[in-house]
Amino acid sequence: QVQFVESGGGLVQPGGSLRLSCATSESRFSRYAMAWYRQAPGKQRESVATITSGSSTYYTNSVKGRFTISRDISKNTVYLQMNNLKPEDTAVYYCNAAALDLRGSWGQGTQVTVSS
Repeated sequence: QVQFVESGGGLVQPGGSLRLSCATSESRFSRYAMAWYRQAPGKQRESVATITSGSSTYYTNSVKGRFTISRDISKNTVYLQMNNLKPEDTAVYYCNAAALDLRGSWGQGTQVTVSS
C-alpha cells in the first residue's frame, strides 16, 4: 500500500535547483512532523530536513542554507526546495513521518542526480 508519492527529481548541474514534492492520501500525516530522507548508493538512508506540525524546521548540517522544507496541510503535501545543489546531494529522496513509530510504508522515492 503506497502511502507517499515523491516527485520532482531529475538530473541537474552543480549549482542548480530542484523542488521535490511528496503527496499522501492519508490525512493523519498532517498532524505529524514530517521529514525528507535520502539514500545514496552504498549508504544508509539519512534524514536531511524535518518540519513539525507547527512548521518549525530542522536541517542536517550538510544542507543548511541550501534546502528548505515546507508543507501544505490542505493538500497533504510536503516540499523540499533544493538550491545550490552539489554532487554529494545525489541520492534517492523519500519522505515519511519523522518519528520512527509513526512512519508509513516507504514510497518509491525520486532520484536526484547532480552532475556536470
